Amino acid sequence: MQATPAATAAQLHTWCGREVDFLAAAPGRINLIGEHVDYQGGLVLPAAIDLSVFAAAARLDEPVIRLHTSFPGADEVVIPLAALASQSGPAAWANYPIGVLACYQQAGHATGGLAIAFDASLPAGAGLSSSAAFEAATAVIIEQALGIRLPARDRALLCQQAEHRYAGVPCGIMDQLAVNAGQAGHALLIDCQSLEVSPTPVPDSVAMVVVDSGVKHALADGEYAKRRADCEAAAQTLGVRCLREASPEMVISAQTQLGERIFRRARHVVTEVERTRKFAAALAEHHLEEAARLMAASHASLRDDFEVSCDELNTLVEIANGMGIRGSRMMGGGFGGSTIQLVPVADAPAIATAIEHAAGGRGLRVSAFPVTAAAAAAPVAL
Repeated sequence: MQATPAATAAQLHTWCGREVDFLAAAPGRINLIGEHVDYQGGLVLPAAIDLSVFAAAARLDEPVIRLHTSFPGADEVVIPLAALASQSGPAAWANYPIGVLACYQQAGHATGGLAIAFDASLPAGAGLSSSAAFEAATAVIIEQALGIRLPARDRALLCQQAEHRYAGVPCGIMDQLAVNAGQAGHALLIDCQSLEVSPTPVPDSVAMVVVDSGVKHALADGEYAKRRADCEAAAQTLGVRCLREASPEMVISAQTQLGERIFRRARHVVTEVERTRKFAAALAEHHLEEAARLMAASHASLRDDFEVSCDELNTLVEIANGMGIRGSRMMGGGFGGSTIQLVPVADAPAIATAIEHAAGGRGLRVSAFPVTAAAAAAPVAL
């Protein structure tokens, strides 16, 4: 059965025999450019997309949280409200909603008992931020139960803290802000230092095609933390609070002090911030060849300086380039996940099919699909 809000409400009833009291949808996100810079106060250009995590909830009389998902191999979790804590093994998926519940509780927002069922049209592990979507869907359920509505920025910050403290991922703010502040038809130029959000229209002539590589290398999580530590070491050496405050000239002049690895990490961040600034202007002015050039440069920097790409992602970019698509790059944390392509809207379905076929010829089983810039996480009418 296809994941929809109605199907998720039916899942809730089948699972625990309860009728739905609250229903929510939270989108995934793509990121057009601005990768691995959000935790250094940089500029990013994500968009919420028309693939979502859905949550259906019912009130419970007892002071517990019951969590269920349709994802294969994921355990049901039942945990007292007074003892919310991170889970491990097949229950680890629940750390995202548990963390959000705990952070609302610690902020003085006590929900009472809830049973929450989750489903998704958003593929997990594809670099489309299913984790932030799980968090935002949970947050919207909680706010419905409480009769409150936090501003998008406050909800995003709360969800970010939940991921830091309960999922153990030291993520930046981009994903949470994108899914909580998304606007249909727009990407969001986000200043991750000031948290200012500037909607940027996506031209009607352009489609965004995601290619899910279907791979996720085991070293991804640990390598993410190493890259963040490298960036923090570079900022300390340069005498700035974060690399957003450094210029390319500062980084180049300090190459010897930084050492080769730290230098390349810092060079990626400072050049990626500049690429994002230029890309947003090019997109707004419909200079799509310039936008494509900047995406290609972003991929090269992520591959060579930040070293977070992998053979599968590099192959997918090569395939896209061979088809004449210049706006192609890896997207997300790296070591697997997806690539993102800008293509003419009329050609998007055919291009997606052609990429899948070409990837199969290179030994990769991938899923390619167009996505549309969509609205933010929100309640769904019952």
